[in-house]
Amino acid sequence: MHDVIIVGARCAGSSLAMLLARQGVRVLLVDRASFPSEIPHGHFIHRHGPRRLREWGVLDPIAARTPAITDVVFDAGDFPLVARNVVEDGLPWGYGPRRSTLDAILMDAAAESGAEVRPAFNVFEYIIENGTVVGIHGRTQGGNTVLERAPLVVGADGRNSGLARAVSAPVYNQVAPLLCYYFSYWSDVVTEPFEMYVRNAQRRLIFSFRTECGLYAIFVGAPMDEFERFRRDVEPMFMQSLDLVPAFASRIRCGRRQERFYGCSDLPNFYRKPYGSGWALIGDAGLHKDPFLALGICDALRDVDFMADAVREGLGGSRSMPDALADFERRRNDASAKEYQENLAGARFTPPPPEALAARAAVRDDPQAATRWFKRRVGMIPATR
Repeated sequence: MHDVIIVGARCAGSSLAMLLARQGVRVLLVDRASFPSEIPHGHFIHRHGPRRLREWGVLDPIAARTPAITDVVFDAGDFPLVARNVVEDGLPWGYGPRRSTLDAILMDAAAESGAEVRPAFNVFEYIIENGTVVGIHGRTQGGNTVLERAPLVVGADGRNSGLARAVSAPVYNQVAPLLCYYFSYWSDVVTEPFEMYVRNAQRRLIFSFRTECGLYAIFVGAPMDEFERFRRDVEPMFMQSLDLVPAFASRIRCGRRQERFYGCSDLPNFYRKPYGSGWALIGDAGLHKDPFLALGICDALRDVDFMADAVREGLGGSRSMPDALADFERRRNDASAKEYQENLAGARFTPPPPEALAARAAVRDDPQAATRWFKRRVGMIPATR
């Protein structure tokens, strides 16, 4: 009955289901959660993410819920560099929708495109016959046990993927967790739409962005060796970190925290082999990294595009599925390699090279040049512009 079963209906799984269903692929999309629902993850979409969402026709409902982010303050420890009107080809640099909004919009788009969607469906076993994944055993919300089969089962079930575990997917380029993160949401804050402060000497990352309902999401990243201190006394440690940027901290203290603190320390850096006999991995299940550069969602959307091409070719017979998925792995790795290393360097609080600091200083007093510099840095325009 199904060509592809996708386990995990958040941003990677729902986007893949949507694209495949639009190509006429018979897709079953399942997730143990009921939607809409929040998860304690970062939720900033930038770089090439907004462009893909626009191409797929799902940006408008996202933009209707959360403001576009076009003004940025980025302080690398030298000075706050301001970039304004960061827009290219009618697209703003970023958006910060809550995960309950983003995931529900994408899941609805998958259903509207023809995918069969089953939330509140718990996969408790992968069916493997002669070394090939051929289906899933799952349990519905009502407690009924269901067996579903398909030529391809895709795990979009996060960094601790059950499918990856079931098939013993090999891991490579692995680096243990470097930072832990805590965040919450404030109202009545006078601040820029996006602000980022790196304090290498004190080993802190601080960033904030505007999200839905007039709230600002504010994050602090600290080394793993300080995790226990943070966990025991979250609010004082969090506010002490903000105090490394006194003007920013003062503005936040004038606002009101509206939600509890959320935290995460299970943030390994790795690539997994993303395919095998009858199975594939997408999103965090196949490539996971520290949130330092907030690459998770936009990279997942990029890789979904690549995998949709591969699955179409494999199911259509123009190439074998293993060959098509091997090409997906090459494309994913080539596209992510440079930023993966940059992200590791940032999460290790490696000081920027002198030439990078000099480039920032050269545009400090020229607003238009600062915006061009920032656009080049995040890949919105070519390096020659």
